[in-house]
Amino acid sequence: MVKTPKETRLPAGRLGRLARMTALGVRTGMGALRSKGKGEAAAERAAEVLGTMRGLAAKMGQMASYVDGIVPEAHRDAYEASLKALRAQAPRSSAEAVRRTLEAELGEPLDRLFESFDEAPFASASIGQVHRARLRDDHPTAPGAEVAVKVQHEGIREAVESDLSNAGLLESMAGVAAGRRFDTKAHLGVLRDRFREELDYALEAERLTQFAALHAGDPHIRVPTLVADRSSTSVLTTTFVRGLDFDEACAADEASRSRWAETLWKFVFKGNLVGGMFNADPHPGNYVFGDDGVVTFLDYGCVQVIPAGQREHAVAMHRAAMRREETPFADALRLMLRSKPGSLEQRAIEYTRQCFEPLFESPYHVTRPWAASLVSNMRDMAKAARVTDDEEFFTLPPEMLFMNRLQFGFYSVLARLDVRVDYAAVHARFLEADG
Repeated sequence: MVKTPKETRLPAGRLGRLARMTALGVRTGMGALRSKGKGEAAAERAAEVLGTMRGLAAKMGQMASYVDGIVPEAHRDAYEASLKALRAQAPRSSAEAVRRTLEAELGEPLDRLFESFDEAPFASASIGQVHRARLRDDHPTAPGAEVAVKVQHEGIREAVESDLSNAGLLESMAGVAAGRRFDTKAHLGVLRDRFREELDYALEAERLTQFAALHAGDPHIRVPTLVADRSSTSVLTTTFVRGLDFDEACAADEASRSRWAETLWKFVFKGNLVGGMFNADPHPGNYVFGDDGVVTFLDYGCVQVIPAGQREHAVAMHRAAMRREETPFADALRLMLRSKPGSLEQRAIEYTRQCFEPLFESPYHVTRPWAASLVSNMRDMAKAARVTDDEEFFTLPPEMLFMNRLQFGFYSVLARLDVRVDYAAVHARFLEADG
């Protein structure tokens, strides 16, 4: 039975965090998920340790709760049940710790900041937790508005820095994202940059505003409204959003699931191809589902900017896939990867072609076995890369590191909606509208 989330002390120091891993019998987050332990007891222990650690370790556990292909198939049901609780509610910080952070960051007593503030968080994740509150009636821009207040866990900055100094943990995450086909220094630098950025809620507020501008006027894509004067580096306040959570959406009728899948697809790929940025954390808890295909997107902490040249090649790839033209697709991919002719390049083309199946074969039904096969095939390509001759070997461009994380996670989300959708038609509409 999955335990109810509880307030726990965050181990922040490097030695303390390594000790938690050692107690689990592993050295990395991935090891916890692929250990030899079997059944519910091992799964619950992994979820408890990764959740208590929060930071990057908790991110690994949350990713495994919904990305098909990470946890071994034989233990998937047991691990998914336990890690699902970690995805929804990581261990919480105390009310006293939350008050200290709010008052230190925003510079006023809590009762002056909000008319009411619910001390029990309604969501808790790897970096912070979210509380429901109401603004005072004298607030200058949103008097009396109901808001969601995201507050960082005390000690989380030190904990994340400890994780960032743990090469094993970082390499296990890079291995999921890049299949170990990476330049250690450059790619681990990208990982460190993105995860440090997640600690900066002021930067997240900027990114939220950018995504809101990109999708302004869209009838189906919603972005919460920022409350700037109740936000800071460690606090982010936005309007409160009501709707269905991911599990409820997956249980809805087929027509609703189809419309939501279209909206999710448009949000992701319009962001990539038109906006030149993608939200690299397709966590199911980041979506709130409404009527008529409406989806509200909540989290903008992990955003990768796509360089203009890379975006040009990406658009060419997507257009070729929509026209079902194999050669132009492969040519654009070669330019994007900056690859070298040889067996590894051919494997990369075949793998990426598989990732683009929803466009080449649209309408397409994304399934969980297909999503899991992407992870498996990435591992096979990584093994081949280890024995590739130097004259044929190339590394994944650092700016593309998070693209695989997006694909694995996003396709696993679509697979759980379990519908057949004309994704090429969705593509055509937003590409034509934006020239």
